[in-house]
Amino acid sequence: MLRIAVEEVDIANSGATVADLRRQLAGRGEAAATTFSGGRPVRVAVDRVMRSDACLLNDGCEVAFFPTVTGG
Repeated sequence: MLRIAVEEVDIANSGATVADLRRQLAGRGEAAATTFSGGRPVRVAVDRVMRSDACLLNDGCEVAFFPTVTGG
């Protein structure tokens, strides 16, 4: 788990998608790689609407990742 509440990220290319952002974030080390490309489902919202990895990211958009939560 990364435990990052808020962070501003610059994405190098225009036309970037959520999948591009996941790949960029996964390159930040072992914990990030496990979170974003480790095969665990992580849902995503863009501007407070649930989206898929194909969603295009606009300048200034808000992206939130939600890990799977288990409970009983």
